[in-house]
Amino acid sequence: MKVRYLLASLSVASVLLGAVASHAADEWFVLSEKVLKTADPSVEIKSSGGRWEKDVKQVKLSVEGGDVEITKLVLSWDNRPDDTVTDIGVIKAGGTTAPKDAPGRKGRLKGVTAQYKILNAAPTATLKVWGFD
Repeated sequence: MKVRYLLASLSVASVLLGAVASHAADEWFVLSEKVLKTADPSVEIKSSGGRWEKDVKQVKLSVEGGDVEITKLVLSWDNRPDDTVTDIGVIKAGGTTAPKDAPGRKGRLKGVTAQYKILNAAPTATLKVWGFD
């Protein structure tokens, strides 16, 4: 009888821990960031972290320090074809892009390549790549 109660309490505890762990993981986090310079027309940003940190459901970009016009963005996925996005436009300083879904349920983002132009005579801007897990 005691064994049944022990097993029942262990199963309830594991379900509760699983629910807490899955809920805590659903948040935006910075995969990587890089300073953009007006002299460079493009940038390649590699995702930081290990295999599990790069698994994301969605990706978005943010910019700090100046407005940036992105004309072409290539998302490089591990074991999936690269995604090319050409309709991003201008990201205002402090702003973000709309989230882009990963291929499949989740994807491992290896890196991002962006062709850009910094606007309004700002010398530099910081581009951040965000992942949602």
